[in-house]
Amino acid sequence: MLATGALSEGIPTAQRVEIVEPCEDPGRPLLALRNNGDVAPIASADPNRPTCICFTSGSTGDPRGVWFTDRQLAAIHELDTGGVWGSGGHMVSGTAFAHVGVMTKIGWQLASGATIHVMDRWTAAGLLDLIERYRLPALNGVAAQVALLMQEPDFEQRDLSCIRSIVVGAGPSPPALVIEARTRFDAPYVIRYSSTESGGIGLGTGLDADDEEALHTVGRPRPGVAAEIRDPDGRALATGEIGELWLQTPSAMSGYWNDPNGTAESLVDGWLRTGDLARVDDAGCFRLSGRIKELYIRGGYNVYPMEVEAVLGTHPEVAQVAVIPRPDPTMGEIGVAVVVPTHPDRPPTLDDLLALGRDALSGYKLPEAIRIVDHLPLNAGDKLDRRSLASRESDWQAGH
Repeated sequence: MLATGALSEGIPTAQRVEIVEPCEDPGRPLLALRNNGDVAPIASADPNRPTCICFTSGSTGDPRGVWFTDRQLAAIHELDTGGVWGSGGHMVSGTAFAHVGVMTKIGWQLASGATIHVMDRWTAAGLLDLIERYRLPALNGVAAQVALLMQEPDFEQRDLSCIRSIVVGAGPSPPALVIEARTRFDAPYVIRYSSTESGGIGLGTGLDADDEEALHTVGRPRPGVAAEIRDPDGRALATGEIGELWLQTPSAMSGYWNDPNGTAESLVDGWLRTGDLARVDDAGCFRLSGRIKELYIRGGYNVYPMEVEAVLGTHPEVAQVAVIPRPDPTMGEIGVAVVVPTHPDRPPTLDDLLALGRDALSGYKLPEAIRIVDHLPLNAGDKLDRRSLASRESDWQAGH
């Protein structure tokens, strides 16, 4: 256990715990920080022992502790690698170290002989340096990081020929970004969908996906995973109908720490309720429509922000877009498009977005206001912070 002297107080005495106290010098070897004295015994095998706890990003509420056992971590290794250990290699922790994508996978990654580079502070230039120096075969992270890499002034002078795939998750990737990244990295762009609760395992687009799959969907269930779209009563819906996405995977959490009610709501008969809205298209690919809690109602009609964002994001002058609701005395709620422009000196207008959206969306789904910003806020889990945007919209409305 890593702890400071103060934090070590209160650790249960019923179990033998070896304390490692971090010091101010990050260069000291970790093993040199071990307390002198007894060596911690090797724990007995127990596949159901709580082994790992990760916290959700809190994108729709307070962060919750999600816990996993040895059995689930072993399943994650099996699903990620097919049980093959491989011969190591270099990789970068693309997200915060406490993220589920690191916490539940670091065991098998280290056991395979991998070298994991943990950046003290993520920067595009720093990651490009690592890619060139260690010839990293894959680029992992979130869409915003890929965009920042390509904005580096010396990007074209870098030798990035080692990159064989780009794997992105934690949020949507604008189609224009996918196309640009595939061209400039000369590598396939894979989108992964998962959650903290699923252990970072879920759906994904294929390395050989056609444009319809690669640009507009989150792909199909990965091997060993089942997925269904269900109505509020848990009944399966037909192709094309929007409902809640349910996952069945051996990597799914044991539950929320000290939250039996929340656990019972999310884990039902061996299935995980994700809280995400989606539909299945005729090709069997899943298309996200947003979070259930993000849905808003305009004049009695449901509007799914992610569905609207997927259309508006295809405008060439839109680098990123988020749609949030604003209270309205007539309609109850209306949509506001918050846009990061591709070219700050010529941002799109609301009319530009409406002209694009009318061909693909019903009128009630179209935004009725636009905000131009230089970036979209992300939370600690590198996901769009819609609550922050909603708070900003309130301030904008108040004239602050």
